[in-house]
Amino acid sequence: MKKKKIRLGELLLQKRLIDEDELEYAIKVQQELNYTKALGEILTDEGFISEKVLAEQISEQMGIEFVELYAIELNQKLIENFPFKVLKNAMALPFKEDEYEIHIATSDPLNYSALESLEKYTDSRIIRFYITTKEEVQHFFYRIETLQNTLKIVEKIKNEIKKSGYSVEKSGTSAVMELIRLIIRVAIVQNASDIHIEPNNYDISVRIRKDGVLKEAFLFDMAIFQAISSRIKILANLDISERRRSQDGRFELAIDGKDYDFRLSTVPTLYGESIVIRILDRQKVLLRISELGFENRNLQILEDVIREPYGIILLTGPTGSGKTTTLYAALNEIKSIENKVMTIEDPVEYSLPLIQQVQVNETVGYTFAEALRSFLRQDPDVIMIGEIRDLETLNAAVQASLTGHLVFSTLHTNDAPGAINRMIQMGMQNYLIADSLLAIVAQRLVRKICKYCKKEVQYHKNVLRKVEKLLPQRAKFYRGSGCERCEMTGYMGRTLITEIFRVDDMISQKITGNASKAEITRYAIKKGLYRPMIVDGLGKALNGITTIEEVMRVTRS
Repeated sequence: MKKKKIRLGELLLQKRLIDEDELEYAIKVQQELNYTKALGEILTDEGFISEKVLAEQISEQMGIEFVELYAIELNQKLIENFPFKVLKNAMALPFKEDEYEIHIATSDPLNYSALESLEKYTDSRIIRFYITTKEEVQHFFYRIETLQNTLKIVEKIKNEIKKSGYSVEKSGTSAVMELIRLIIRVAIVQNASDIHIEPNNYDISVRIRKDGVLKEAFLFDMAIFQAISSRIKILANLDISERRRSQDGRFELAIDGKDYDFRLSTVPTLYGESIVIRILDRQKVLLRISELGFENRNLQILEDVIREPYGIILLTGPTGSGKTTTLYAALNEIKSIENKVMTIEDPVEYSLPLIQQVQVNETVGYTFAEALRSFLRQDPDVIMIGEIRDLETLNAAVQASLTGHLVFSTLHTNDAPGAINRMIQMGMQNYLIADSLLAIVAQRLVRKICKYCKKEVQYHKNVLRKVEKLLPQRAKFYRGSGCERCEMTGYMGRTLITEIFRVDDMISQKITGNASKAEITRYAIKKGLYRPMIVDGLGKALNGITTIEEVMRVTRS
């Protein structure tokens, strides 16, 4: 590679991709680190510029083409021609070859000595270099390592398939079950919530969702996909011959001496069935509300409203925001031998003691609304409805609350006050909403800063511009720098940020009078009945629990 000198800071200033304050701050950090970290890396770590934009600018300055590795099918045999240590040292990945050239992408084009060492393994062919991002190179390094680590067990499965020769679907081979247990164990050890097994054109990608973010955990040969998918379907008592329609099921497994429940969903795709396994840890059912992450003010409000004798309490938030966990924690808080608690769910995720749980079965017409009507003849004190999806269910919930029952349920809205408009849009009369509604809880999950690598950081004024009015003077913020314990993400675990909207007599009058959402919200804020979620989020950021980036990702300022 032809050596070139580039003055990266000046280049980015000229393009107005960073400003002088950001450059000065990055140079100061670089000096404090005794120049052990590149300027570009510091700028991306601090969030002043994205990795892709940085790589594109270096590409333009050096006259080397930029390439996105995610869009390319890698040549595994070509990669095996190079020692893995040599590739990692050069932060380089060969992705294509022909008779005369080998095409190699690198995220470190100024590491000339490491890149020149690649020439020993090219059979005298010319290397054509490309520039890519560090994130993409590291991603494919991880894929290569995971593929190598599972080669033995994959070969074992292939041999068993050859020996059985017929229906691996029914054989339930030990190697396949060993692999499934390995996948599940890795996901559980890493505190993952879901496992995604996805067939592609050439291979099987196994990804796990940890702290709300998907990451690749395994990569397998496509030849063993049918064996894996069939064995998982057998575990969940699904039809292994049905591959054209979606199926849902559940199964139980003991992993490292502890019992877990798993919910299974299959969906037919172009290359085979996409399989998602939800991990249901029975210990989470025993959580108390105080352990979920509610800050003190919201915790006190919630503990008060769940002890009201009747009315509706709604939880809102997107899928995967922890609504079910909060509902179960609330029910655990108020259940007792003196009252009867009944739930109608789709599906029933956890089994709760002292609570009568019912599963929706729409194929026989047993819907939320139908179950709720039958509940009222069971003399319950507290009713939990998994989700209000239509006017019929909403009307049944309202009638239950007006006849002296405490009703919990969920609704999909962006914020707490928006639930009122949503119920009106569904067709419910305003006065019935006003008479039945107690409170609305909106929540999101944010990642917590890793306690092992947490450090104080400074944010540029542009980052804080949208929320500066809500911040105290000389506000301090924190971020994880990345370490082995958090797998270099800077985050470990998740917590809630919430908002609670309480309904008083005046708000009931405003709902009955068809007041606008803005008018109701202004009154609730003024009277201390509502604090937007971003206030809770910023409080957690100021206390070093999460980052500004996480708060801004899930809230509106």
